[in-house]
Amino acid sequence: MVINNIAENTKKLGAKQTRGETRMNIIACYKIVPDEKDIQVRSDRSISIDKAEWVIGQYDLNAVEAAMQIYEAVGGKVTALSVGDRQLENSKLKKGVLSRGPQELFLVIDEALSGADTNLTARALAAAARKIGFDLIICGEGSQDLYSQQVGIQLGQILNVPTLNAVSRIVAENGKLIVERSLEDEVEVLEVSLPAVISVTTDINQPRIASMKDILAAGKKPVTQWSLADVGLNDANRRTEILYTLAPEQAERKRIILEGESEEVLDKFYELLRKAI
Repeated sequence: MVINNIAENTKKLGAKQTRGETRMNIIACYKIVPDEKDIQVRSDRSISIDKAEWVIGQYDLNAVEAAMQIYEAVGGKVTALSVGDRQLENSKLKKGVLSRGPQELFLVIDEALSGADTNLTARALAAAARKIGFDLIICGEGSQDLYSQQVGIQLGQILNVPTLNAVSRIVAENGKLIVERSLEDEVEVLEVSLPAVISVTTDINQPRIASMKDILAAGKKPVTQWSLADVGLNDANRRTEILYTLAPEQAERKRIILEGESEEVLDKFYELLRKAI
């Protein structure tokens, strides 16, 4: 990974890309998550997803869209990839990701991946990616449910390739990438050699909405399903187990209203705030 002059590379970000000059095999990773509106909190503060509909994570749709935009610029192939349990077998979810453009879908489905931690997820993705073959892997900045922001980083480490997170713009150019990362008080421009793993932010694009034609065509695209054994991963028991998850305790609002702009009102507000802290 090479960091070049920022001003010089900023010009490159506006350079015209020619389709076919750098054909890429791109893998767009995604995760399915329980729909937030269907999650229930029980009286003991435990979380129930028993009645939740499963959907593609919103952050991952940005990854799929980023992959498609690179493909449309330089050609090649976009493959969607996900790992998890039997929830991935849902035909609606398969069409949901394929209708957004990827030409092929690979799934690693194994009950050992139910509730997988970030490391097991990254190891399963890495094993599948090696078998598929890739020039570039794109992940969302984090999953919509846990949002640990670790899978993309660990995936790149396992594959031993250049790895970047917080990427807000990507341009493919002559067999490499020019990317932008928006930091606290500056924009970092980097030149990245391939193969690589990139995690993108939600600022990078607006995911496309699939048309009816796209949805119908998605049903004809190839889907390959593997188990962990098929991808050569035999140590799924090496993982972190979640013992329990509790919703935060609900606090009653004080409902204290202070009116006016006098010093006395401000002093009272300060005193109430001090006691609360």
